[in-house]
Amino acid sequence: MDIGFILTSAVVAALIVAVFTAVLGLLIAFTDKIVNNYGEVTIDINEGKRVLKVNGGSKLLSTLAAEGIFIPSACGGRGSCGACKCQVISDVGPHLPTEIPYLTEKEQLDNVRLSCQVKVKTDLKLHIPEELFNIKKLDCIVERIVPLTYDIKEVTVRMPAGTDLHYVAGNYGQFEVPSYGDMKEPTARAYSFSSHPQQKETLEFLIRLVPGGVVTTYVHSFLKVGQKINVVAPVGDFYVHDNSATMICVAGGSGMAPMKSIFNERIANGTFNDRPIWYFFGARTTKDMFYLDWLWELDANYPNFHFVPALSEPGPDEDWKGPVGLITVVLDDYMQTKIPLAEEKEGYLCGSPGMLDACMVVMKKNKMPEERIYFDKFA
Repeated sequence: MDIGFILTSAVVAALIVAVFTAVLGLLIAFTDKIVNNYGEVTIDINEGKRVLKVNGGSKLLSTLAAEGIFIPSACGGRGSCGACKCQVISDVGPHLPTEIPYLTEKEQLDNVRLSCQVKVKTDLKLHIPEELFNIKKLDCIVERIVPLTYDIKEVTVRMPAGTDLHYVAGNYGQFEVPSYGDMKEPTARAYSFSSHPQQKETLEFLIRLVPGGVVTTYVHSFLKVGQKINVVAPVGDFYVHDNSATMICVAGGSGMAPMKSIFNERIANGTFNDRPIWYFFGARTTKDMFYLDWLWELDANYPNFHFVPALSEPGPDEDWKGPVGLITVVLDDYMQTKIPLAEEKEGYLCGSPGMLDACMVVMKKNKMPEERIYFDKFA
């Protein structure tokens, strides 16, 4: 068979496919514009507290954000964190399979929905917590980027002049990066503040590189000092409860962030010595450890503070004299042998879902009530 004929046929076929794909794309865009053109709709929030006139067709989460009302979303609206809950009083159809894993039976009966999964098609009535009206979108400037380990960067941003942001240690902000690569629009992810509330002009985050992570990849590969960055804050309900119970704190990796914020806030307001604090920090190798000088200084200067770092996989050439093993094993050992069982205790956890679940098992095994274990779980 003629090679030229084969090549010509292949080119023609490729052109036909390209034209067909382009036409199909136009048809889809046109159909979407017609079918999903819901016109102007009204969103009534908290019985008239706010009444919005918006164009229908977008997800409720992004529609509210465009109007300056920010529902917490640790995953940036991907439907993988279950944080963006609100009560939709209007009938918007049955719960989607993507919502049900994150909702209790009572929440489903009360028509609580994930706002990232609800499309705005008609007039809606919602109920959201009043404190969400205090969340702001801040136009910040990147002031400092410090590598702490091979995969964690400390990022400090300066808030706009005159910003009066009230938050508590343990809260987080949604860090937004611009579109890049295949990403067609800005994308945000939630990161705990490592700064503390007495720092009035800046916010600090510890951002660990997650393979394939849209925001973390941008931060580690493209983010520059002097760049403008949007931060939605403050968000979250993780904080230290006001009592005298011994604090058992456990973190790993960038889970250090809220612990740093909590410790420094208590130092700044003079309450760091008010109750015993045990801080367990788990890592694989010494390459994953950071802030050690600061933490050992706290351990030396405050008799109530006990720092327990542990490595799960130290290398044979590493000069490590501390505990070895999974942080849950170390935690269990200390709770059985070094922390009095009769002491009133509370748990404060920050890290991956797997680590947190395992720590909760250990804490409950050692007579800590589940309702006194508080956590900041990464999505």
